[in-house]
Amino acid sequence: MELDDVMRTTFSAREYTGEPVPDEVVYDILDVARFAPSGGNRQGNRVIVVRDRKIRDRISKIAERPAKIYAAQSAAGESPWNTIVPSRVTARTIEDTPPLDILVETYRAASVVLVFVVDLRVVASMDKDLSRVGVISGASIYPFVWNTLLAARQAGFGGTITTVPVANEPEVKELLNIPPEYAVSALVPLGKPVRQLTRLRRKPVEEIATRGAFDGEAFTV
Repeated sequence: MELDDVMRTTFSAREYTGEPVPDEVVYDILDVARFAPSGGNRQGNRVIVVRDRKIRDRISKIAERPAKIYAAQSAAGESPWNTIVPSRVTARTIEDTPPLDILVETYRAASVVLVFVVDLRVVASMDKDLSRVGVISGASIYPFVWNTLLAARQAGFGGTITTVPVANEPEVKELLNIPPEYAVSALVPLGKPVRQLTRLRRKPVEEIATRGAFDGEAFTV
């Protein structure tokens, strides 16, 4: 498959056939993905390959509370877990809202779950003193995560970047014996998708790119 096709057809796969993803395939995927860039080429990225069903069940349980918040805020027309617009959803509403299955069951349904962590001792968090949530540290781990999904698509498998359990990061770290200096960045369930999407809907370049400034004219040719 050509690179253009892989990039245009790698979608968020959350439903799987149950076909196993062999260790050899996971190894090959990671062997390609590891060439992703990281800040200063310090390569603080680590990945934990989780197959044990009991551990994956526990990850699903850890995801339930933040998934309830996500569902309740979505139902209220809010952008879930937003750091700019305060939520008006009450604690009672959250308790009465069931978690979305798609946010918790994917860890059980997948053949394997990859847990990506980054060593905070080696990343340059250039936004650490800004009065907003930090995002820059992700530049040293998310290229590796996305490379993994591209390589999985190339191999005929699929998954998605999930972060819901990270709301309860201390529980995830305890479950997987992750050292305190590492941050959990993403959990990627992998499996054979029930169907392979080939026509993804995305905004055109003209809607996401501008010339010269944020409020500049639409970038087009």
